Amino acid sequence: MIDLRSDVKTLPTDLMRRAIFEAELGDDVAGEDPTVNALEARAAELMGKDAALLVTSGTQGNLVSMLAHTQPGQKIILEQDAHMFYYESGGLARLAGLMAHPLRGHYGALDPDDVEAAIWPPSVHSPSTGLVALENTHNRAGGTCLSVEQTAAVCEVAHRHGVPVHIDGARIFNAAVALGVEARELAAPADSITFCLSKSLGAPVGSLVCGDTDFINRARQFRKILGGGMRQAGIIAAAGLVALEYELPRLPEDHEKARRVAAALNDLPGVKLDMATVQTNMVLFELRRDDMTAPEFCQRLADYEIKAAAQSEVRVRFVTHRDISFDETDKVCAALREVLG
Repeated sequence: MIDLRSDVKTLPTDLMRRAIFEAELGDDVAGEDPTVNALEARAAELMGKDAALLVTSGTQGNLVSMLAHTQPGQKIILEQDAHMFYYESGGLARLAGLMAHPLRGHYGALDPDDVEAAIWPPSVHSPSTGLVALENTHNRAGGTCLSVEQTAAVCEVAHRHGVPVHIDGARIFNAAVALGVEARELAAPADSITFCLSKSLGAPVGSLVCGDTDFINRARQFRKILGGGMRQAGIIAAAGLVALEYELPRLPEDHEKARRVAAALNDLPGVKLDMATVQTNMVLFELRRDDMTAPEFCQRLADYEIKAAAQSEVRVRFVTHRDISFDETDKVCAALREVLG
């Protein structure tokens, strides 16, 4: 089967499996796992930050970041379709005690003027702003990228008001490839950033939180509170080290696959697709046809051994990744023409 539902559907490579089997292990809660220590050091280097922390998932990474940056009763400013607002089960409210202040973005990017207007002056009637959160790439905008300049502009506003900025950088390396910059440049203006090993990088599990040493020390304690303290976690970290060494160079291939699929879709009747959003490894489109809904369309693709998922009655997202070859990408394009042509 060709699985277009997400890049989390990849399986670990043979190199990853071997690294897991051979990993040197220790007690990570005590800081004694050498493989975890190596991964955290590498992550911090790639993001240009002082330190890093291995967590089980991007959701946990974002949550410990919120907890480490804020106090209960404050608010968090973020884009209205942000993953942290939309897909993380309300943890920002239930566990971090934050009120969400969502803002409408443009291709997932916040307007600095809107951010400034949302940072309310001190008042006994209103919550103070504890954090501004950005997302790069932006999932529900179709994998769109925030530039260095866009991130810096929001950070300048937030920092001028004494508010830290966190980047949900689950696919930050895709943004770096698409923009032709280093990931550390995209992370530099922000106070913290998370990135996932299990999405575009193809590792089986894990994410990294990166920031200054004091922040990471606080985040480490909140990871423990959330039950995320792991013992011989080098079996996770080993695959992550392989991913950072071998998967980063091949990310442009995933972007090319997405462009091929988008080009095929864009020529078909009843497809509403903004090609400006096809910047990385995602293709987000709407199906506006009388003969089938988006879920019915995905069911028809199953006849071609293609797995896809509808996000609504009209909206579909495809995600390309390592486990879809260029030949399989061409098969997807052919199937789309048969089903929708």
